[in-house]
Amino acid sequence: MTSEWVMLRTLVDLPGMNSTYQGVVKQARREKWESRKRLKGKGNEYHVSSLPKETQKALNIRAAKARAKNQIEQGIIVLPKAQADTQTLWTHFEKIPLSMQDRARFKLKVLVLFEELRDSGLTSQEAEQQIKDGYGVSRATLFRWKKVVKEIPRGDWLPCLVDDYKGGQTCAECTPEAWDFFKADYLRLERPTIADCYRRLNETAKKYDWLIPSQKTITSWTKKKIPSTTRVALREGELALLKRYPALDRSVKELHAMQWINGDGYQHNVFVLWPDGEIERPKTWFWQDVYSRKILGYRVDITENTDQIRLSIGDVIEQQGIPEDITIDNTRAAANKWMTGRVPNRYRFKIKEDDPMGLFPQLGIKVHWTSVNLGKGHGQAKPVERAFGVGGLGEWIDKHPAFAGAWTGNNPNAKPENYASKAVELDTFLAYLNGGIIEWNARQGRRTEICNGVKSFDQAFNESYQQSAIRKATDEQRRLWLLAAEAVPVAKDGTFTMGAGAKTGEGRNRYFAPELQSIGEERGKIVVRFDPQSLHDEVYCYTLRGIYVGKAGLWEAAGFGDTETARIYNKHRRQFIKAEKAAAKAERKMDDVELLARLPKPDLPASPAPGASRIVRPAQTIERPDIGNNEQIAAEAKDTLKVIQAEFAKRSDQVEIIPEDLAERYSYWHELQTRIAGGEKLSQELSDWYESYAGCADFEAGRVIVELREQSA
Repeated sequence: MTSEWVMLRTLVDLPGMNSTYQGVVKQARREKWESRKRLKGKGNEYHVSSLPKETQKALNIRAAKARAKNQIEQGIIVLPKAQADTQTLWTHFEKIPLSMQDRARFKLKVLVLFEELRDSGLTSQEAEQQIKDGYGVSRATLFRWKKVVKEIPRGDWLPCLVDDYKGGQTCAECTPEAWDFFKADYLRLERPTIADCYRRLNETAKKYDWLIPSQKTITSWTKKKIPSTTRVALREGELALLKRYPALDRSVKELHAMQWINGDGYQHNVFVLWPDGEIERPKTWFWQDVYSRKILGYRVDITENTDQIRLSIGDVIEQQGIPEDITIDNTRAAANKWMTGRVPNRYRFKIKEDDPMGLFPQLGIKVHWTSVNLGKGHGQAKPVERAFGVGGLGEWIDKHPAFAGAWTGNNPNAKPENYASKAVELDTFLAYLNGGIIEWNARQGRRTEICNGVKSFDQAFNESYQQSAIRKATDEQRRLWLLAAEAVPVAKDGTFTMGAGAKTGEGRNRYFAPELQSIGEERGKIVVRFDPQSLHDEVYCYTLRGIYVGKAGLWEAAGFGDTETARIYNKHRRQFIKAEKAAAKAERKMDDVELLARLPKPDLPASPAPGASRIVRPAQTIERPDIGNNEQIAAEAKDTLKVIQAEFAKRSDQVEIIPEDLAERYSYWHELQTRIAGGEKLSQELSDWYESYAGCADFEAGRVIVELREQSA
């Protein structure tokens, strides 16, 4: 606060005061300011309250500045360090236009040259003259520049030499409620245009007397005052906002060829004439090696389906081997139970306890799903997606000159003028597709992490493949992808019915295998693998966990009056009962007499003393028939029993019992092989077992056990 009494000379040229001392004196007399004699010295001094309001305000500001200066000199107020000011200058320098930065660099160049000329021995006048001759900078201008950087380190001259820059400030006025109204209207998922929002703002502003700037200013504010991420989040949604976050780069240097593959389907933009006369765009399922990016295999169909994926992975395994990991989308065709059943994190279809084990888990392949963001799949995470983008297989194949007129365009708005004027034959399409994939893999200079702009996909794959240990498929594993599959319940008699034939007009087929009776007793299910084109041939049966059970043959139905078929059926049924009885007798090595003899005798409690007893007599006497000599009848029964026992023993000797032990069963099979080579003719049942045993898993297990025993011996 200023002093209450001031002298007139201190009021000259202040707001509300005259610019001369005489003028201030006249003003004081005219307005009759309150005055008094000075306490020290001559003259008068005037009270501040008599002065105009603007003059009083100016005196207060001047007094505040004087006090601040005094406090700084006394150390009461500490100014920020020079480093903080320097940081502010450099921050400001980075935000100004490039033209102003270049102007500051020119000033710095001139000042540095001036200092160098002075250091070389020239006088200030001589150095200033050379600067003027060389750069056209006058002495006065050079003096102003030197004054700006006086007592500032040379390293900070550049930001200090920037011309005064106030930026694109606008003087447009806008009522805060109007700006909030515009943002609420503009930042909606319906994404209205700025023009429509401004039109509604203009109408509303008239109602509430809001001040609003021009539409051009509003457009500028929208870009400058509302962050782009905010506009995307509120106008396009969270999924679009996720795309603004940088993608994660993944390295594949730690992998090797055929360790990890990924697959996806691609809808071709070409009309193809199919053998049934339909014209459709084909869809190809591709498998790609993650390490080298080589296309490993493919299958073409009208739609994406499980058989297409099953057969295409079979092609890859046949040619290259079994991968360790697979990445696929969580689609109906790829993530169904026949491909990925019993995978713990399979979020497709309802997971049931009796679901069969899928193809991938049975082959020991770990399944990885692409991520799902906000309910939508993130298929772009798969490397194979790059092959479908700009410059990908769609450019190489779909736009081939051989398909001119059949190309459909990559979206409904990109249809060519010759749209649907032609449809290529399927064989022609497959030929160019195969050639295009071969060329795609062989092209050199691929800009991937492994190819490094030099190698082709083929070269990168082959170099790593030759140095890696890749699993190969066995004949038993080949059945997993070469045959279709169906899960069916088994009846107690070892039969089951498949509905695959109903889809092709052949009806439902019934099959039988004795090995399935134990599963049928528990009302269990099995997985049947079959050739859809040969439903009358034998089918292969597996447990739900993929364990091979055996083959099952077609159980054909007979006509209602077909007695010949009934006779053959009864014969086979008798043979079945006979063999099973013999097997049951061999299984039960202890008869009832020996069982009873080995049972411990029960400790019976002492009988209580009887009470009063009486004789109970029958109401009438039963007359027994005369059956003759009892001893003679007993002798005849014994002779008959001996004949029956001898006949049963003779039949039992004719039935050969197959050992249960795996090693003994394997040795027994070799014994039969020797007997057959010697000309012996086996029974039909034994001959069937001999042929089927060589192709099952027990055969390999028995062989391994026998070899291990021989080695240990």
